[in-house]
Amino acid sequence: MSLKTSDQGLEVIDALRRKKGWCKSAITWADYANVAQSTLKRFWRKEPILEENFKAICQAVGVQNWQDIIDYQQSPSLPEEISEVSHYINRPPVETSCFQEILQPGALIRIKAPRKMGKTRLMQKIFAHAQDHNYQTVTLNLLWVEASVLTDLNKFLRCLCHRISRRLKLKNQVSEIWDPDTSSNDNCTAFLEECILSQLDTPLVLGLDNVDWIFQHPAVASDFFRLLRSWHDEAKSYDLLKNLRLIVVHSTEVYIPLNINHSPFNVGLSIGLPEFTPQQVLSFAQRYGLDWQSPQVEQLMALIGGHPYLIQQALEAIKRYPHLCWKQLLDSASTASSIYRNHLRALWECLQQDSELIAAMEKVVTSDHAIQLSADQAFKLHSMGLVQWQGDEVESSCRLYHLYFRNQLRGIQVLSS
Repeated sequence: MSLKTSDQGLEVIDALRRKKGWCKSAITWADYANVAQSTLKRFWRKEPILEENFKAICQAVGVQNWQDIIDYQQSPSLPEEISEVSHYINRPPVETSCFQEILQPGALIRIKAPRKMGKTRLMQKIFAHAQDHNYQTVTLNLLWVEASVLTDLNKFLRCLCHRISRRLKLKNQVSEIWDPDTSSNDNCTAFLEECILSQLDTPLVLGLDNVDWIFQHPAVASDFFRLLRSWHDEAKSYDLLKNLRLIVVHSTEVYIPLNINHSPFNVGLSIGLPEFTPQQVLSFAQRYGLDWQSPQVEQLMALIGGHPYLIQQALEAIKRYPHLCWKQLLDSASTASSIYRNHLRALWECLQQDSELIAAMEKVVTSDHAIQLSADQAFKLHSMGLVQWQGDEVESSCRLYHLYFRNQLRGIQVLSS
């Protein structure tokens, strides 16, 4: 389904983006929402965009009730054969493992993969499974938390508690329960136990998306992650906390120093999302009604690997434009006329914000073999989906990225010479 924003909705979004200091087409905003800047501009022009992009744009500035922003009178639907295509392909045994784990008392599931690999969709699948068992579910995209809030643990945890109670439509009792003579973590735990879990008849699944945002704020990161670990550990002996099930979603490796006994990133079920296999790509193509065989799959994967988002973009383009020349689509993939041009431009603009990352990516694309980078650079490039690991070394994650960024960096060299 495609959606448009209402005039009143735009006013709400405008006020929130001003608080964050973002312009209407900020690359930072587009990056957090995992959309192209052109999509963000269409959003502001009140043009229809995909529901998933509409939702992500709203949530990036802190709007959780994104349905309130929709102009229901003016939002058309996409063609039926497109809108009904499921964008999620199972990657066994990932889903079965998660479904089994989330039913365990005090469960903690950690989902880590580069951007646009399907982490949020997997969490939604786990939520749906939990809801089938009558569990309550709350998802919190941590990108809604303003940087100013993340300088104060107490303020951050109060904000977190308020958001959870509001999502569950429970009375906000943060002020009543918060004791100024007790630590922030203890207050948050007391609130969770007395005002949330004790009020529910079924377990609660709490999903924390984009946890990477917290890594960048050391004032709260260590204590917050220690809190998550304590909830998981205490669930082994405390019945009330057994009803809390956690899902933690992030793109990067945990690069901040954490005591191994206080970290939530070395306990619970760890889930990594692999790229699609040729058979999964073929299955995906069939969902779009495409009569593909192995040669088409092999040609596409030679260019973009099994990256779910890139595969999806190719299939949607072929479905929408049946007269699109297959050879032209492949040959132009890394050019300005590519179906990936908005996605590639967004990645390039994000990369340009960090001169060290540009230098690191230049080393990757000018080498004909995997190379070693500093841990920080490698983690960041991997989280963006630009490189893949080969042991302790990295290489371009797919030929598309290798060609595009090599050309872009050559252009910089020409201009500077």
